[in-house]
Amino acid sequence: MPRGRLFVVAGPSGAGKGTLIEELLRRHPTAWLSVSATTRAPRSGETHGVQYYFLDRATFRDKVRNGDFLEWAEVHGNLYGTPRQSVVEHLEGGRDVILEIDVQGARQVREKMPDSVGIFVMPPSLEELERRLRGRGTESDSEIARRLRNAREESKAAEEYRYVVVNDDLRRAREELCAIYVNESPLVKADR
Repeated sequence: MPRGRLFVVAGPSGAGKGTLIEELLRRHPTAWLSVSATTRAPRSGETHGVQYYFLDRATFRDKVRNGDFLEWAEVHGNLYGTPRQSVVEHLEGGRDVILEIDVQGARQVREKMPDSVGIFVMPPSLEELERRLRGRGTESDSEIARRLRNAREESKAAEEYRYVVVNDDLRRAREELCAIYVNESPLVKADR
């Protein structure tokens, strides 16, 4: 059985990474979406171990010291990290792994796993990004302002990725992400 491939999907908060990944997983259910750890509080409807592993800062820092994360970063004032062991187990078990992470974490993964496929999801504009963030209704005005500042900086990193998907038309962006996956996955190619 071929080893799985790691796909790193990054981009600003609110760019639509999660929505695009949902469609990819619907079409390719053997791909596995890694569950990240975070120190931020759960949002309404989020469950520990499903959307995130919600940890306190001390526990998170212990995991950093123990080398338990493939990558980790502080984003928007909270810590986020990708548990290393589960990613490696899935890849070695013959499953493609999808990481939905921030730009800082993606750089760390690229250093450790240069054969990973980097995909940057870009919002059509900062105005549209602000509209999406406000529409979620989960962040305060100051949090939205911070996310928009970060988005300006993060968008400069798009050139570091093998692929850039501009999420200006949801149907087209979904098709583009799924086509990238099909083209880059050794497992999909082996099934053909």
